[in-house]
Amino acid sequence: MNNLYLGITLLAIGANGFSGIAALLHFKPIVPGMVKAGVPQSWLTFPIGTLKTAGALGLLIGLIGVPMVGSAAAVGLILFFVCAVYTHLLANDYSPQFGLAIGFLLVAIAALLVDLPV
Repeated sequence: MNNLYLGITLLAIGANGFSGIAALLHFKPIVPGMVKAGVPQSWLTFPIGTLKTAGALGLLIGLIGVPMVGSAAAVGLILFFVCAVYTHLLANDYSPQFGLAIGFLLVAIAALLVDLPV
């Protein structure tokens, strides 16, 4: 396991784990961005919080020894954040949460790329 793989995967696990748990707990600072993007607050628990947390757990499982699960989790997170970016674009919402969605997308792509065999 190389340091780049370890660093990027830990970053993706931490970011998605924190974000997923924040969504599950309906963390107040994320609600205005959700409303602006036209996403119902009821979606914070499922699908948003659940999928982000599951993605983080899948990356962790991949990191500790089941690489196919980690790769699948990275692909799932990529699809999730492509949809998130698209949702913000449709709503003409260019708030900080839009920037975060792009950042999370790039981290998920990086996690997949460093996990692929060379």
